[in-house]
Amino acid sequence: MHIGIVGAGQLGQMMAQAGAPLNIEFTFLDPAKAPCAAPYGRLLTADWDDADALHALIERADAITFEFENVSPRALEQLSSHRPAFPPSNALETSRDRLLEKSLFASLDIPLPPIARIDSQNDLEEAVARVGLPAVLKTRTLGYDGKGQKVLRHEQDIAGTFEELGGVPLILEGFVDFDHEVSVIAVRGRDGETRFWDISENEHRSGILHCAIPRQQHPCRQDAFRYAGQVMDALDYVGVMAFEFFVTANGLIANEIAPRVHNSGHWSIEGAQTSQFENHVRAVAGLPLGTTDLLTPCAMLNIIGAMPPAETLLALPGVRLHDYNKAPRPGRKIGHVTVLADSDEELQQRITQVENALINDLGIS
Repeated sequence: MHIGIVGAGQLGQMMAQAGAPLNIEFTFLDPAKAPCAAPYGRLLTADWDDADALHALIERADAITFEFENVSPRALEQLSSHRPAFPPSNALETSRDRLLEKSLFASLDIPLPPIARIDSQNDLEEAVARVGLPAVLKTRTLGYDGKGQKVLRHEQDIAGTFEELGGVPLILEGFVDFDHEVSVIAVRGRDGETRFWDISENEHRSGILHCAIPRQQHPCRQDAFRYAGQVMDALDYVGVMAFEFFVTANGLIANEIAPRVHNSGHWSIEGAQTSQFENHVRAVAGLPLGTTDLLTPCAMLNIIGAMPPAETLLALPGVRLHDYNKAPRPGRKIGHVTVLADSDEELQQRITQVENALINDLGIS
């Protein structure tokens, strides 16, 4: 079996690492000359929508997947018309556009904040009058890690904001008063079988995920599983999907989906019977899914902007280091650490030790 992956960053790297023991080979398409996944398969160095490169990927691959959702429609059409391509195109199109995404949630009766479509400054002013303040204004496409959005707290925050965010289609979302954020990572096979990893409590700093901790006993566990399953069934999904939620006094409020393996599920490499990466590869290849049971209390912490000395991290008990071999840059995810423990109390102690060793540079001046 040979799988083509559009993108050759750390997600593609970890897919290939998970697929190697299954005797699966990989070819990556990426415009970078030396992306971090390159040592784990063949590399086609070209733009995402380069016709010749897409043809070469089709020729080599039995099935195709993506490590990010911003694949061009032209490339997606060419790939999916020749080879099984997962996740399916409708899932990518829906997740790329926050308005389509929220509309899908509403159609499935999944709780979400008030929303409004914004195509002009006048639309924004009228929507704020309906939705109220505070609210969050976001670009409909291409936003991630807190980019492409602005929190509106006061009337003076509204003036000129449409142009400030680029004069592109936007969505206004009512502000959610939440206790914490969670995500659920799920996988659906070609035959419709669906499995879920334990719900993850997520802490963000400056809009970037800092720490993710799986919780077997989270009170919203079953609701998260149900909502994720509804979305995957509606999209006839194949592969791994992440669904992010806000936890409020009244339960879950939907935030967004990501049609791919996800940062908040990296703990599954060491912490689960089958990692999100292996199960994604299995689903794309049409293989049976692996069990997703939690093995031990664990957590994932991102390494952002600057890498501490490896010996400093590896000297800490229960630590597994994943260095993506990416150049340091403020705000860039260049690796992560999985922390393993025998109890929740020991886990928290070890998380603190790792946090004290990190020198994360979030790019905040």
